[in-house]
Amino acid sequence: MQIEFKVQNVKCQGCAAAIRAGLGQLPGIGDIAVDVSTGRVTVEADHDGRLELSTALQALGYPESA
Repeated sequence: MQIEFKVQNVKCQGCAAAIRAGLGQLPGIGDIAVDVSTGRVTVEADHDGRLELSTALQALGYPESA
């Protein structure tokens, strides 16, 4: 299942690496793609964990955009 987010505060590849590292620790998460220019985060997951992922992104300092 592919889950997509538009998040705030993604400014560089370091931010992208922090997102990949943080979300990658969650169970059932596969590939994580971060587009720095658009702030789009795409996650491959084996379940619909949108709320869990959104909460994790916020805790990492990258809340979803309105």
